Amino acid sequence: MPLTLIDTHAHLDDERFAADFPAMLDRAKAAGVVQAVTVATTGPGTERSLQLAQTHPMLFSSAGIHPNNAAQVAPGDWDTVQRLVTEARVVGVGETGLDRHWDDTPFPMQQDYFARHLALSRKVRKPLIIHCREADADILGMLREDFDRHGPLLGVMHSFSGGPELAEATLAMGLYISFAGMVTYKNAENLRAVARTVPADRLLVETDSPYLVPVPHRGKVQRNEPAHVASTAECVAKVRNQPLEEFGTQTTANARRLFSLTV
Repeated sequence: MPLTLIDTHAHLDDERFAADFPAMLDRAKAAGVVQAVTVATTGPGTERSLQLAQTHPMLFSSAGIHPNNAAQVAPGDWDTVQRLVTEARVVGVGETGLDRHWDDTPFPMQQDYFARHLALSRKVRKPLIIHCREADADILGMLREDFDRHGPLLGVMHSFSGGPELAEATLAMGLYISFAGMVTYKNAENLRAVARTVPADRLLVETDSPYLVPVPHRGKVQRNEPAHVASTAECVAKVRNQPLEEFGTQTTANARRLFSLTV
């Protein structure tokens, strides 16, 4: 069984990929990555991500504004997200969510933009890509309110870093859980414990490139890239006592189901 993987979250419009973009994609393919979602964080970033997805068949895009970028939006940026979200190569809404670690955006503004993305996801029936950093209670409150009003949620808790309670609550509302390079870190045993418990059909892997370089590449490279999702997959497969190829097949099927990816 050949290894197949999907990097469900990479910021490939980042300027750090400009110099070697084709070679970076070739390395991803050589590592077993068959598709990747390049995730937008701004209005202009949505345009760039979509252009990449329209240029490279293995790539798909999202449309959205990151909570830490919401305070810098220019007039028309949200209109750009709403206009482009219906494009065929756009498969997700976000990156959106809440962040109490950084102080880039007033929290009420973050909540406003998260509510906008929640409504937009419902409207266009494309999954939310949810960022949550040190805001578990806040994000659960908004998700539960939406769930109670409208029913099961479609989306993913990206780069999951929470505990079992957050995992259980978000899974119960219909969300998927995705693990990035943090799960491979020496001090992340609690996160690996959560990874053991996620139902097989709700599990995804990602890089969050160019961030969160996984072990064993951490400290050896300047930038994360989609090829490194294989290291994260290997770690999670190991803690779940599952052959890597089987794990890859399962998570690939999950990603294609959630994001409605065409083969």
